[in-house]
Amino acid sequence: MYNRKHGWLIYQEKDAADNASYITWMIEEAERAELSLELVLREEMTIGIRGGERETSVPGKEPADFAIVRTVDPFLSQHLEASGIPVFNSSVLARIANDKALTHHYMLNLGIPMVATFFYPKAIKPDIPPLFFPFVWKGTTGRGGKQVKWIGGANDWQEFRDAPIHEDYLLQACDVQLGKDVRVFVIGSEIIAAVLRENMSDFRANYKLGGTARLYELKPHERQMVDTIIQHFPADMAGIDFLIGYDGELLFNELEDVVGSRTLSAVSDINIVRRYICHIKRKLES
Repeated sequence: MYNRKHGWLIYQEKDAADNASYITWMIEEAERAELSLELVLREEMTIGIRGGERETSVPGKEPADFAIVRTVDPFLSQHLEASGIPVFNSSVLARIANDKALTHHYMLNLGIPMVATFFYPKAIKPDIPPLFFPFVWKGTTGRGGKQVKWIGGANDWQEFRDAPIHEDYLLQACDVQLGKDVRVFVIGSEIIAAVLRENMSDFRANYKLGGTARLYELKPHERQMVDTIIQHFPADMAGIDFLIGYDGELLFNELEDVVGSRTLSAVSDINIVRRYICHIKRKLES
């Protein structure tokens, strides 16, 4: 009799509540692919070392043959991998993608174009900004348009300098088309689709912040740029976000590890979760 692989779908409790329908969708698609998948809350998990061995405890849950990590916790992913559990996405991808400074560092090595960006530890605030106004402040671990602030002039700069900063950050030029970006959805080495996101009332284009979206057809040179990224950073499922320059050129912005697919579902009938689960099954079988 066929022994189905059993996986943990790992979320933090607060995110699981917000993504209940998405979780159900993933579990149903896993069942369709003859995989077993159950929700595991990060708060339920205890990981550590005992007696010279790595240990992972999740009371009441069946041991995992694989894990889909849908929370930002690169060390958890690394611990599971070291314990022999395949993790989607990998800990390497998660560590780089969830640190904006690291992401830009590696993208520059690949020759991927980007706007001027400067990096600072949280304990340091420069007296003089490295960029002309306006520009934006971003926390290196922010997601979904959060931990992003507009610095439009001297008053905003002074307010930034007076406020406490709790994480490393970057300062980034905004000489681009504001409130507009392109998100490219990828699974493994395949480009699934691209979506143009626009927000007429905010400099951030995020769909959850009130923006609109439509499918975007990548030009050949843009596909080549995305291919370069995913050849060097293989992601099981990720989003690659690009700002749009004044002449329409794509400029790298972020690599999303725990990527959502609301925009893609809103503008197409692409079942990206089904494709993701099939990708996972193929990797497990190989």
